[in-house]
Amino acid sequence: MTETASRPQPARRGGLAYLTAVLDELRAKGTYFKLRVLDDQQAPVCHYDGREVINLASNNYLGLANDPRLIEAAVEATRRFGVGSGAVRTIAGTMRIHMELEEKIARFKNVEACVVFQSGFAANAGTVSAILGKDDFILSDELNHASIIDGARLSRARIKVFRHKDVAHCEELLQEVAGEPGHKLIITDGVFSMDGDIGPVDKLAALAGKYGAIMMVDDAHASGVLGRNGRGSVDHFGMHGQVDVQVGTLSKAIGALGGYVCGSRDLIDYLYHRARPFLFSTSHPPSVAATCIAAFDILEREPERIERLWANTRYFQGELRRLGFNIGGVNTPATETPITPVIVGEGRAAMEFSRALFDEGVMGTGIAFPTVPEGKARIRLIVTSEHTRAQLDRALETLERVAKRMGILQ
Repeated sequence: MTETASRPQPARRGGLAYLTAVLDELRAKGTYFKLRVLDDQQAPVCHYDGREVINLASNNYLGLANDPRLIEAAVEATRRFGVGSGAVRTIAGTMRIHMELEEKIARFKNVEACVVFQSGFAANAGTVSAILGKDDFILSDELNHASIIDGARLSRARIKVFRHKDVAHCEELLQEVAGEPGHKLIITDGVFSMDGDIGPVDKLAALAGKYGAIMMVDDAHASGVLGRNGRGSVDHFGMHGQVDVQVGTLSKAIGALGGYVCGSRDLIDYLYHRARPFLFSTSHPPSVAATCIAAFDILEREPERIERLWANTRYFQGELRRLGFNIGGVNTPATETPITPVIVGEGRAAMEFSRALFDEGVMGTGIAFPTVPEGKARIRLIVTSEHTRAQLDRALETLERVAKRMGILQ
């Protein structure tokens, strides 16, 4: 290879030039960001961009992403089965270990069957777009995850958005379409990812039963957090058998990668045939499947991990409130889970607060529009079961000191 060929070539001017203007606008608003790079394990204290920080930004709720038993399971599976499956599931890529994982999740969730997708996003988008069509209706909470929104759009179904957690509004919309042909799907997050509040799964499921609708829950942030041994929002509300479609993730509390859908045997067989992400994506490496199996074993055997998670959450959130931070309520949903939004308001201020915290040794990610509404920008913090009280106290001291310096706290 010549020296010239090895150099990055300048981008062609023209076709994508408008993107530069969009990026310049983000810079002007103060919401432009660069990716921070993790140098070691996803731990309570780790190193990003070479700086040691208390990590309050990850979804590694139970510390399983770097658990030695999961690491050993991944290594052993790689030795036995190789690094990849070599095909999509429907051609030659379904390995015995994939089936073992699906069977384990189905037993854990107390359902007939389960199918694993390459990500939680793919599970939501692939399922909604597979089971509904243009003659159907979707009733969706206004704060549902982007993957639900994209799945709804891909389905071409008619979308009705109800006010956040407003069951009465959802029923009004159901009544409006009750006489229309087509299926009706009610869908909610089990735990909402930006505010940390719990969806009214029990009341919406009762509504679905009353009107003959399909009930679907995205439990990405509830799995491993709510319910017995982390079984999720359906277990939390005691609604087994009354939720038709349960979506979960393997990349948060489970500590690895992927998503899954649980439900009836017919639902899963149908998704085998019609869910496009399942049909057209190579299946998980065996190491990932083995890691997830080991994680579910730990959930069953070590409920004290979840107890530690909630003890840390109660302490941390109580101290934030005592210090005067706004972590939800009044005009913003109040957090009910380890997801802890520190509401700042203006996007530029939230991003500057995040950068200042990082410089002082606390990793807390700034979240601004369009991820959250204008005027509700925040630092999104998550404690884990593995944070020590000393680490949390140090983080709290830093949050208070930096916030007072910046005028966020008086």
